[in-house]
Amino acid sequence: MNETIENSVVKDTQTKQKNHTGPFLIMVGLMFVVGFLTVVNQQFQAPLQEAFLSKSGDLKNTLATFITFAFFMGYPSMGNIASKWVDNSGHKTTLIRGLIMLIAALGIEVLSAQFAGLPSVTLMGGEVPQAFFIFLLGSYVLGCSMAVLQTVINPFIAVCEVPGTSSVTRLSIAGTINSIGTTVAPFFVAGIIFGGAAPQVAQILLPLSILMIVVAVVAGVLKNIELPNPMASDSGEEIDPATLTKSIWSFKHLALGVVAIFVYVGAEVAVGSNIVMHAKQIGIDKETYALMATLYWGSMLVGRLCGSFLSKIPGHTQLLVTSAVALVLVLAAMFTQQLWLLVGVGLMHSIMWGAIFSLAIDKLGPYTSKGSGALMIGVAGGAILPWVQGVTADAIGGWDMTWIIVALCEAFLLFYAVSGYKHDLD
Repeated sequence: MNETIENSVVKDTQTKQKNHTGPFLIMVGLMFVVGFLTVVNQQFQAPLQEAFLSKSGDLKNTLATFITFAFFMGYPSMGNIASKWVDNSGHKTTLIRGLIMLIAALGIEVLSAQFAGLPSVTLMGGEVPQAFFIFLLGSYVLGCSMAVLQTVINPFIAVCEVPGTSSVTRLSIAGTINSIGTTVAPFFVAGIIFGGAAPQVAQILLPLSILMIVVAVVAGVLKNIELPNPMASDSGEEIDPATLTKSIWSFKHLALGVVAIFVYVGAEVAVGSNIVMHAKQIGIDKETYALMATLYWGSMLVGRLCGSFLSKIPGHTQLLVTSAVALVLVLAAMFTQQLWLLVGVGLMHSIMWGAIFSLAIDKLGPYTSKGSGALMIGVAGGAILPWVQGVTADAIGGWDMTWIIVALCEAFLLFYAVSGYKHDLD
């Protein structure tokens, strides 16, 4: 009798421990912050090009796109470190460290405005303010902080228990909230930070300072609440790493999947950030190009909202259709010079991440965790490809033909959907 009561108490306790609704909502809120600040940083390219780089000569596009390059290089820099922090210090401590890094990053960007009066340096015949390099440092630290936050947020959302939801449902909710953040960010930059007069560096001071305070409050709240480790309740058997003797790169579909993630993230960010640079160069007004960026990210939001209805369609079929349509849209935009066609690419990009990810780790078994980590290397595409596009724009004197870089990315994704995803593990 006593044993029965004791077992009942244990079961009730475990049930309560598996209800992570509160922490889940916190993580979803942080997903909004991640999406919002990621796109805010990208949208700084055009206004800061005008504010910082008006005398930089032929390097204007190269240096402006370096803002996004610096940000996304934070991901490969901090990915392994953040994983070790989780292992050694736990999810909550790692999350708070990420928020502290986020405050520091925003602070560095604020300092770039404070020191805008520092002398410029001569670079390949142009003049670049020293304060611009301070902003680049802030952008890099911001990317590092996002890598730390996502190292905690993504697995937490996937594994934590919330009554009435599945892993797919929770990830869909988080992705939708993330997309809301990315959608409102362009208007926040164009309409609130740089609204009205010509862009001035000083305009970032107040908004970023307010964001620092908000993040500090969030960090303080997290420090004083209980944040359970959902992994601790996982009943699956642990795999001894010593028994995993194969290299993860020996799985062809995974290796090609890393490349697919690289070109996907690169294409997504290139369109989302450089469409503004192209529109600005050909004389499209600020309100219109801000609308372009907003609709691009907004179409990704719509796609993710509708993505749950595609669960019965195989991942390779989803990727095949979306990459083919995206390729047509990019080529059409390039040859007709109708930038509005690029906005539609966002709808195609919206479900690509999940499709690529699931195909790349399919049937890896005990190597799944390592494979997932390897795929994070591909996020560096968001740093490299938009910057390469900017360098190319400077080299050829315009953005029109640079979209061939994005077209090649879509073509590789089409190849991966047709045959690259296949493996010999059946």
